Amino acid sequence: MASTSRGSPDDDGYKRFSEDIHNVSYGSNSTNPMDEMGSRSNLSREDTADIDQWEMNYHEAAIFLEEGENNEKFDSHPRHPSALPAYLLVHNSWYYTFDLVFSLVLLLLALVEKPALEDAEFPVGLHGTLELVALGVIGVELALKLRWIGWTTILRHKRTMVKCVTLSIMVVEAITVLIRQSSHFRATRALRPIFLVDTRACGAVRRYIRQILQSLPPILDMLGLLMFFVCSYALLGYFLFSGHETNLYFRTLGDSFVSMFVLLTTANFPDVMMPSYAISKWTAVFFISYISTVLYVLMNLMLAVVYETFTGIEKEKFRKLLLHKRQACKLAFRLLVSKQAPDNVRFRQFHGMMRYYSPQTKLRDVVLIFRQLNKSNSGQLSQDEFLNIYDGTTLKWRTKTPIDPWFSAAWPPLRALCRSSRIFVTWSYFEHIVYLLIVSNGLAMLVRVLQDCATLEEGAKNFAASWDSYLFLILFLVEALLKIIGLGWTEYISSGWNVFDLSVTLLAFGGAFFLTMMPSWTAVVILRPLRLLRIFKLKKRYRDIFGTLVLLSPLMSSTAVVMMVMYYFFAIIGMELFSQYDLRNCCVNSTVEDFYKYSSNVTSSGIGYYYLNNFNNLIISGITLFELTVVNNWFIVMDAYASVTNKFSRLYFMLFYLFTMVVLTIVVASVLEAFRFRIQYKQQTSKKDEELMLHEEVIVDWSSLQSQIQDVRMLEVIQSDFIVGGVIAYIGRRRRTRDVLQHHMYSTEIAQWMEEADSVEKDINLIIDEAQINARLISA
Repeated sequence: MASTSRGSPDDDGYKRFSEDIHNVSYGSNSTNPMDEMGSRSNLSREDTADIDQWEMNYHEAAIFLEEGENNEKFDSHPRHPSALPAYLLVHNSWYYTFDLVFSLVLLLLALVEKPALEDAEFPVGLHGTLELVALGVIGVELALKLRWIGWTTILRHKRTMVKCVTLSIMVVEAITVLIRQSSHFRATRALRPIFLVDTRACGAVRRYIRQILQSLPPILDMLGLLMFFVCSYALLGYFLFSGHETNLYFRTLGDSFVSMFVLLTTANFPDVMMPSYAISKWTAVFFISYISTVLYVLMNLMLAVVYETFTGIEKEKFRKLLLHKRQACKLAFRLLVSKQAPDNVRFRQFHGMMRYYSPQTKLRDVVLIFRQLNKSNSGQLSQDEFLNIYDGTTLKWRTKTPIDPWFSAAWPPLRALCRSSRIFVTWSYFEHIVYLLIVSNGLAMLVRVLQDCATLEEGAKNFAASWDSYLFLILFLVEALLKIIGLGWTEYISSGWNVFDLSVTLLAFGGAFFLTMMPSWTAVVILRPLRLLRIFKLKKRYRDIFGTLVLLSPLMSSTAVVMMVMYYFFAIIGMELFSQYDLRNCCVNSTVEDFYKYSSNVTSSGIGYYYLNNFNNLIISGITLFELTVVNNWFIVMDAYASVTNKFSRLYFMLFYLFTMVVLTIVVASVLEAFRFRIQYKQQTSKKDEELMLHEEVIVDWSSLQSQIQDVRMLEVIQSDFIVGGVIAYIGRRRRTRDVLQHHMYSTEIAQWMEEADSVEKDINLIIDEAQINARLISA
């Protein structure tokens, strides 16, 4: 049900929120005071029963919470009962799946469209029809949005407008291709990733792209300064070296600029220097000063500027999302209060809202979340308590002290075995034994590597499928089985290191088996050393690195998608521009001629294979672009296409380098920021404080639970989870995510942000009240 579109809260969000608060319509005159609503949902109809109106309140409150969680602007919120069916049709898991699947289908069509993989090209009618079907499914969302938003609101959503325009262009192009039964120059195919990025699954990707765009101003400033030095040195190099007949890199101003741009990546250094260096050793001063200035000073200065900007953007993003969630909670809260309790939410209304907001949450957990939020123990949630609902719904609950271990009801001999295993794996020296086995395994691998073997297959088998390999794998498997038997499966997999140990052990077993059956599978040797990674856990520095990687995993996923989107964009453009050119034996009388000499009989060295770096299909284009990303000898590919096409084709390769440099600089800045954040967090937070932060304890006594719920059927459902007539304690655990750590790190700033937000709301409320009073005086 959560929304697909995500955006930042508008600057006038508090004004609209305050207007909503003042423009509420009160509920019906129900005879049951518990059912008398404090405000009526916009989605309610006048002719519905009171109980149905409460259901609509619950539903709209859940929608507000989802919009807050997804960072979606409230101006796309459904405001009328007729808008709800279209809204719900788009905001459901089935449509999310269809949207994602058909967005991927649209991207993958590039594999079967001309130029395509060998023997994989589809007929024009087939891939054109598939494209229209995919675009139609994607277009359903835009059509349904008009049902509850309208064109006026859509025009204010930049991302939606871009998607709408792109969709229209692609539909026209697809129809044209079907009519003509042949493809034309379709550079617009490079825009297909827009539809993927706009899916619900890529919400984090959109936020990361937004951060990249917000980081662009300082990057562009630094790029401007960088290009000034490149142009200046290119001009100086032309006047210094164009007279050197042996130096072909400075013959014209254009050649000079290209040479200095490539030299920025160090890919052609010292090749570009040597012809002039042979004439005069003093020419080295020019090249050394250039490299020192642009590479070691300006490029590092750019990273420092981007890092500082990115850190500020990350904190500001957290602040805006926090305030946006707070606003959503307040909008939801006013729909859950009654006239009899206008400042509090009862459990009945809270449970009704949770049925729509988080339908998979069990009734027991709903009770525990309500009790955890209700710090005042009043039995009702105040607005300040309700504001913490997002944190409460992330808690995973278990009883504080399990009544019995998991094997308590097992067969007595089995119970004794499990108890012995539990004692053994919790023994303080058990981990020392495991580390000793891992070190011994490493020494055994070292001995195997140093042995001489007649063939690679024999060496691989000795390393990964010998008797000692099986011995250590069996011992590691026994370790895992002892932990599973003693701790239970749930407790065992709660540790990430346990999951890692079991996974690499099973993979190594599988690799050894396949290597025994098929000796040519020598690549599986990599599976045996993976267990050695556990040793790095012993050192604090490595633990910090692994912890940073855990924090960065969502960001790295978003980065991978952004990089693939960028690769896809440039791959499509490259295919449209260069797929028809054959680079074999090209570039005659140029500086890269030797790299493209081709003979079907003799290839003297690896440089003769550069003709394989082409844009003949999507896969090969991606590989070529990756080689360009590495920048080692990337100018050779650029010069080759400049030779077979024209010199302006270099713009494509230079733009690709600048794009990748910008994205990778931001990636490095994000890694540095995450590592700094974790180090600061570890310095400011003790282990005890962290445990208190990650755990919440709730004590539930049956008598207070009865007075809180006041529903016999609900009590019957949850009586097995609580002690009838007694007291039970539950522990709620929250994951160690970046959001949780930020709440802890920025606790002082959060309090200040909340005060500022309250002050803004009070000022707006006073303005609205004064305007209403003046309006009444004028009308009187």
